Amino acid sequence: MQDQNKFVEPNHQTLTYGKYLKVHELLSLQQEISVPKEHDETLFIIIHQVYELWFKQLLHELELCETMLKRSQLIPVFRSLKRIETIQKVLNQQIDVLETMTPDEFNRFRNNLNPASGFQSFQFREFEFRLGLKNPAYFKFFAVDPKATDRLQAAFAAPTLYDILLRALADAGFPVPPEVLERDVSQAHVSHPGITQVFRTIYEDHATHYQWYILLEGLVDLDELLILWRYRHVQMVRRMIGDLAGTGGSLGAKYLQSTLTKTIFPELWEVRNHLGGNKPYA
Repeated sequence: MQDQNKFVEPNHQTLTYGKYLKVHELLSLQQEISVPKEHDETLFIIIHQVYELWFKQLLHELELCETMLKRSQLIPVFRSLKRIETIQKVLNQQIDVLETMTPDEFNRFRNNLNPASGFQSFQFREFEFRLGLKNPAYFKFFAVDPKATDRLQAAFAAPTLYDILLRALADAGFPVPPEVLERDVSQAHVSHPGITQVFRTIYEDHATHYQWYILLEGLVDLDELLILWRYRHVQMVRRMIGDLAGTGGSLGAKYLQSTLTKTIFPELWEVRNHLGGNKPYA
């Protein structure tokens, strides 16, 4: 019998940290376009590349949430929602790093970025679409990127996380209105009082419906953090360029400010208006 504790001479062809993570390839991706090079352009590139990596993980976690909800397996959904929320906090914290760059330092290379724009982050737009914030007007920003367009069209035509949640609630016996379950999922969701009532039932008897209660609160966390992300983004843009138009022809801070009232799960906010009173918390 072979001694399992016998020392094995390492093979120099085995996997290494650098090979596994493709570190050399990763470090070659920060390519400034300013001539002469501007010191702060490297920071700008790295911040946004890291954003895209986090967006990839957000989509990965969202896919698990969708799959597990379809199976009515809520515990894995809790875990992925917690991870999504933690990543969202990191995204907000990264703005602190970006704001170490002054407007003057940014303006030294900003004009070189035209016509590129953050509007062209197809992963962030896919994240929004899959959560329920679908707007066909965004497709124009991806006309030159067929792969991005294909992904966004698929997300646009698919049920959202909210749709999947409402179907799971119906499967669990909650009286979700049929017209909500049968709606055209490519259209924006419109708040429905029947859903608000379902949520009210869960909140007012959370001891009976505890897992659903925890899930709904996790979704509120996600929605709130997305609103905070937009707010931080608005203030960062105003700090950098004031109210000027953004690169790529966007309206800059003025547009971003108009997004601050967006919510993904409207009935989860509406139900707050129906709770309270003098009932003790059980």
